[in-house]
Amino acid sequence: MKHMIAAFITLLNLSLAPAIAADIQKGLDAYLNGDYATAMREWTPLAEQGDLSAQYNLGLLYESGLGVAQDAFEAVKWYRRAAAQGDASAQYNLGVIYDEGHDVPQDYAEAAKWYKLAAEQRDASAQSNLGVLYDNGRGVPHDHITAYMWFSIAASQGNKLAHKNKDEIAKQMSSDDVDKAQAMVRDCVDRDYKSCGN
Repeated sequence: MKHMIAAFITLLNLSLAPAIAADIQKGLDAYLNGDYATAMREWTPLAEQGDLSAQYNLGLLYESGLGVAQDAFEAVKWYRRAAAQGDASAQYNLGVIYDEGHDVPQDYAEAAKWYKLAAEQRDASAQSNLGVLYDNGRGVPHDHITAYMWFSIAASQGNKLAHKNKDEIAKQMSSDDVDKAQAMVRDCVDRDYKSCGN
């Protein structure tokens, strides 16, 4: 988890105003030193002011119970704020929370919504998980062709589980259905991953 925060913050620091970047960095330094309470103090005002990276990081702290009591509802609140600003990692994390029912009511339709937003931003894990939802008809229609499409796209990005799932689902499909799914993959890529599948 430390690597997720560090990588995310490093990328965002390049485009932040110097004062905000310094406060984000103070929080990151504290986080990396195991001082989660200080990280929380540094990031909270920034998150409340709408800073995307601070919002995402607070979501991680609340989800993990680092520096604060573990609180799925607070995690969801902060992830939603970051996700609303287009953060694919926050969208993916929301998908996982709703998919698995992590201390919130399990809601496959809500999971599919967040996975799709992250999948459209080329998040291979979200693409793979969305394929699983289509394969099982959870929160979305049961659709092997669309499942195959998402597994294919995720596998092309190196997601090994998606590659395995694509091969397994292909065994249940006709060659015409595989051809349709492959055409959907090409169409999805041509449209820059927007409005793919159902």
